[in-house]
Amino acid sequence: MNNRLKRILQGIFWILVYLFLTLLPVMVMFLPPRPPGREFIRELSVALGFVGLAMMALQFALTARFKTIKAPYGADVVYQFHRQISILAFVLILIHPILLFVPQIHPISILNIFSPETPWRARFAVTSLLALCGLIVMALWRKPLKIEYTRWRIWHGVLATAAVAFAMLHVLGVNWYINVPWKRLLWAGYSIFFVGLLLYTRVWKPWQLLRTPYRVQEVKPERGGCWSLVLQPDNHAGFDFQPGQFAWITAFSSPFKDAEHPFSFSNAPAGDGRLRFTIKELGDFTRRIKELKPGDVVYVDGPYGAFSIDRHPHAKEFVFIAGGVGITPVVSMLHALAQRNDPRPLLLIYGGRDLESLTLRDEIEELQGRLNLKVVYVLENPPEGWQGEKGYITREVLDRWLLPERRKNQTEIFICGPIPMMNAVEDALARMGFFAGDVHSERFDLV
Repeated sequence: MNNRLKRILQGIFWILVYLFLTLLPVMVMFLPPRPPGREFIRELSVALGFVGLAMMALQFALTARFKTIKAPYGADVVYQFHRQISILAFVLILIHPILLFVPQIHPISILNIFSPETPWRARFAVTSLLALCGLIVMALWRKPLKIEYTRWRIWHGVLATAAVAFAMLHVLGVNWYINVPWKRLLWAGYSIFFVGLLLYTRVWKPWQLLRTPYRVQEVKPERGGCWSLVLQPDNHAGFDFQPGQFAWITAFSSPFKDAEHPFSFSNAPAGDGRLRFTIKELGDFTRRIKELKPGDVVYVDGPYGAFSIDRHPHAKEFVFIAGGVGITPVVSMLHALAQRNDPRPLLLIYGGRDLESLTLRDEIEELQGRLNLKVVYVLENPPEGWQGEKGYITREVLDRWLLPERRKNQTEIFICGPIPMMNAVEDALARMGFFAGDVHSERFDLV
């Protein structure tokens, strides 16, 4: 079985598992014994609530970084799914009480959690819904609200935990559809699963990272306001990775704190476990990278991601399209190809403000001598007398370099850079007739 077929089957398997676990509470709900005399609208409301709650609980599995789950799709795809399915779960959970209030099955006054007449099960439900509203608002509008990333991550975890925990208490308090031991066992299983995920992500994984620290070997300035952070395993073998993948870094802090940040590797896999990340100064954390000194401790959780040439060994050629610091995973893949003396034709289209801002340009030009590599720079502010491409990576630029015969070959295209650039390039490639399955992108703008 080839790797692509294996990943497809794994992907289908995990989708079926997700659907089963999402719908299982509803299937159990309709099994006898069932409460008598319940209106259709009430049962529809409960069914939607159960599905929404199951989705919420499973969100913790999607973000727990289980490599076997993310391997078929890539971490960025799983996180995008997490984001979209969260909105769907929120809508289902919101519809749940609305269906009860519209026909006045329950009075609106039950939402007053401060009233002594409001039962605790209703207070749990309202508290869960308020936590979920806060969660959604902070996730969708984090940047407009100017919420710092680490603070957002902490509140995201707190609100998500509160939303699921209070929803579980609401289900137990209502007790209508779990009124027999074996049905209560199902929800006990979901609760244990939920608590287990919390312990795994908040205790087990940080403890594992504490046991496998890295030491800073070098912090080197690069073009374009970037710094290359070189790390060496401290009394352990490190881990292997595929060129183009990424990892989560914790620096200046303990792994038990929610202070991780994702960055792509910018080196090829090394036998001594050495890792290099080339990081652009864009936020509070990235501006502090240059403060690290040789010997400082850093924790690395990885590798993750499906953005790698190693997932497409049968490709006849590779095309890389990068903008800004999006060049880092591309350089990782180019270094790996050079190590392997790979003779396949390679094309790199690299966009930036000017020549001096092109991160790792010196390495790219050195790699041209070791690879069958054509490099096309696209400059917004080219120097006087520049004969190359100018402006942005547009459809016209792609038409000049991605000739029609390329579309008939087994060409794999990798795109990484600013989100607007990636969206524009993906749209242009689709209109040019490239197969979507041959176009791969890496997005870190997850929240």
